[in-house]
Amino acid sequence: MAGPISTRTSSRHPLSVPQSSSVQSPQSSQLAIRAANPLFPCVKLSKARAVVAAAMEVSKASLGLANRQPSKDVLETWRNADAVCFDVDSTVCLDEGIDELADFCGAGQAVAEWTAKAMTGTVPFEEALSARISLIKPSLSQVEDCLEKRPPRISPGIADLIKKLKANNTEVFLVSGGFRQMIKPVAFELGIPTENIRANQLLFGTSGESAGFDPTEPTSQSGGKAVAVQQIRQDRGYKTVIMIGDGATDLEARQPGGAVLFICYAGVQMREAVAAKADWTVFDFQELIAELP
Repeated sequence: MAGPISTRTSSRHPLSVPQSSSVQSPQSSQLAIRAANPLFPCVKLSKARAVVAAAMEVSKASLGLANRQPSKDVLETWRNADAVCFDVDSTVCLDEGIDELADFCGAGQAVAEWTAKAMTGTVPFEEALSARISLIKPSLSQVEDCLEKRPPRISPGIADLIKKLKANNTEVFLVSGGFRQMIKPVAFELGIPTENIRANQLLFGTSGESAGFDPTEPTSQSGGKAVAVQQIRQDRGYKTVIMIGDGATDLEARQPGGAVLFICYAGVQMREAVAAKADWTVFDFQELIAELP
């Protein structure tokens, strides 16, 4: 990777603390490492982890999810997967990328409300996506400035997990309802080829003004992640594909011809309705690493 790697404390999260395997609050402080790249600046979190919020610990303990301990069949499938598809926002990354862009462009609160609706499945995804882009109207220069000034923050442990999967010859994909322009830095940082990204595309006019988004991308529609995973499985001839994420749209990917398992990652956002329907719920990527050969 071109350029030096420098350690800095995130201006949004000034406090850094030692690593913990407990669930992490999204508002907690982080120590970040920024990897310099002229096109796609990105942040990779170091081993430092956030102070665990007491409320999150109580929630975790009180849920009593039966799927916190995976079955033998689930573990066998996990260890022998041909490919693993990861959601990006609140899974691979700590933030919701579209919410970060909205906040940067001055439309944060209104857009965050639509994001919450989309992630819980209370409104059709395409409706929420269209509403959010209409509110933000991001220009090309705003997107570039946002990536420069607020680079994506990589979730603790994800880099190690992806490295382990690759060592086991398991292909890794990023499947997101977010935008390619904001996901490419993440893929670059984690060594995932851009052709393994399935996401939406922001469109711009000749002067760089917002022109909406590409409605032909499967991920721009409700059930789009399921379609994207089905296409991956069919195009690559995979037998076993697993989806990992935090939201209702990730859960939808588990269906015939698509993901055979859905693993709920609740280390950033705990969506109880989604977690309850998962084959396995984890709060730390180390739980997944520990079960790989």
